[in-house]
Amino acid sequence: MKYLISGLALSLALGGPALAQDKYVVAVDGTFAPHAMPTMDGGLEGFNIDLINVIGERLGAEIEIVATQYSGILPGLQAGTYDFVIAPTTITPERAEAYYFSEGYLNTDFQFLVKAGGPEITALEQLEGQVIAVNKGSAYDSWARELADEIGWTVESYGTATDAVQAVVSGRAFATVAGNTVIAWAAKQNPAVQLSYLHSTGLVWGMPFRKGDDELREKIEGVIECLKTDGTIAELHVKWFDSEPAEDSAAVTPRPGWGEPDLPGYVEDDHEPGCA
Repeated sequence: MKYLISGLALSLALGGPALAQDKYVVAVDGTFAPHAMPTMDGGLEGFNIDLINVIGERLGAEIEIVATQYSGILPGLQAGTYDFVIAPTTITPERAEAYYFSEGYLNTDFQFLVKAGGPEITALEQLEGQVIAVNKGSAYDSWARELADEIGWTVESYGTATDAVQAVVSGRAFATVAGNTVIAWAAKQNPAVQLSYLHSTGLVWGMPFRKGDDELREKIEGVIECLKTDGTIAELHVKWFDSEPAEDSAAVTPRPGWGEPDLPGYVEDDHEPGCA
């Protein structure tokens, strides 16, 4: 499914004329609520949809959003199908070896979701012997599988985050694990499930680019930094997650240089973040 979003040539917070008249093809998992999800009229809405729309407006660029399963997004980027990825993607050292990343724009912790009325989970060890549903190809998939022998759980992968939640509702899985924003949204929308154990990661979500696309990464990251400093990302945080971002979180704190510091692909630079 493709959704065409045309950005206007706005000066807005950039304080001048649009930077360029371009078109970018970007990829998102269209079932990853509240970051991207279908609307009644066949479009898409969510935090990341709003975010890329604003980026397109600030650049005066045309954005073509391709909604697809997450497991095919990074291979599609590598193959040149997409210019960059707007699906929430956890920046890990392994991924940063293979792709360029923008600086993080949201913190992401891992949170479990269980059937409503289930036992309180306060430690991973309590999930020994249980089936854990995950979104195939996601960071939660690889993390859960790496811990499978240590914890003693069984991991089952599903094509979408929604399918993983339904596995819990139907009893095929004891729990599902995903980013805390996604899990909070799922619990808010479905009384059959409830929030459970929160695992702090120290990780952030960023936007992946192909290695070598330095100019494009810097262009997009420059707008992300502007949206942090002018409060736009904080406003989207309240709109979609019902909470203000933490004071020092990635949603409001521009990083120095290009990319996420201390990870592969990071480039030191003394540019001043803002809406110049």
